[in-house]
Amino acid sequence: MEVGVGFDENDYLSCCGSTKFAKEMAAASPFPSYHRALTVAKHIWFNIVDVNGWLQAFSAHPSIGQPRPPSHASATSAEWSIGEQSTALATSTASSLQELAEWNARYMQKFGFVFLVCASGRSTESLLAELKRRYANKPIVEFEIAAQEQMKITELRLGKLFTSKKNISSTTDTNSIAVAQSQRAEEVRVSIIGGHVTAAASNTLTGKSIQNTSRTRPAITTHVLDVSRGYPAPGIEVLLEVWRGSQAGPTFGITDGGGWVVLGSSTTDSDGRSGQLMDIVDDVDPGIYRLTFNTGKYNPTGFFPYATIVFEILESQKREHFHVPLLLSPFSFSTYRGS
Repeated sequence: MEVGVGFDENDYLSCCGSTKFAKEMAAASPFPSYHRALTVAKHIWFNIVDVNGWLQAFSAHPSIGQPRPPSHASATSAEWSIGEQSTALATSTASSLQELAEWNARYMQKFGFVFLVCASGRSTESLLAELKRRYANKPIVEFEIAAQEQMKITELRLGKLFTSKKNISSTTDTNSIAVAQSQRAEEVRVSIIGGHVTAAASNTLTGKSIQNTSRTRPAITTHVLDVSRGYPAPGIEVLLEVWRGSQAGPTFGITDGGGWVVLGSSTTDSDGRSGQLMDIVDDVDPGIYRLTFNTGKYNPTGFFPYATIVFEILESQKREHFHVPLLLSPFSFSTYRGS
């Protein structure tokens, strides 16, 4: 991480909707590293920001299942909200959206603030189950939980903020810039999906039928674990590609006859999980796929600038799920097919 990285109040306000938090973070800037910024952020959020500041931050978030944030949220915060809810929106159905809306209303009536959860990488089903479970809490307990969830979201967004700083300042790492641009395009695509899903919910309420896939998540998913530190690796850019060409697949040492086509990109969240990398379909196309991780940006002193995993999906496997994690250390990496 660069020495002396700092941002203004508006940048920090995009990470957390509390003006008190943003002012304190800007005053404490610049930071020598992301990890130092995160340490200060946690101190400010839990020890300096008051109850009113917590409520102000909560109010900057949209309800789960609604990608459009409140009007007072910043443009950057709105864009990040869309990305953070991408999995939930992509795995939702008309009935689950309707149920989410009903439970959001119940939650708001009981607690007086929006249901807050770090939604990155989580399906609609899991978020709805979490909402129902937390609805039974006492208000004072739920208020503390919401504050902790806000910190998780802030941590994720601070990582994006510091990553964007590096992208802007670098003129040589063109691959990183390309991945970042692809990620922004993916978030725009997700916002369009969210609009279609919401429209589908309205159609169902008016008696119109819709078709849904039987899957609740993409066929290919991944996460990254930093085994040298023993915790998930956040902020790693991930690129998913598929081989297309005249030959069935890339032959070792031969590059003619085809090429790699990008399906999607994302960045790992605070749990090390990537966002949605491909469309949700019943049958995934058989073929050879490639996951590429920008490990050099995560660990500049490590041996691997990038880590690539190539795997094949057979015709007989097109309805299966493929979870392909990366177990990373500075001088080695491995993988396996998970569930």
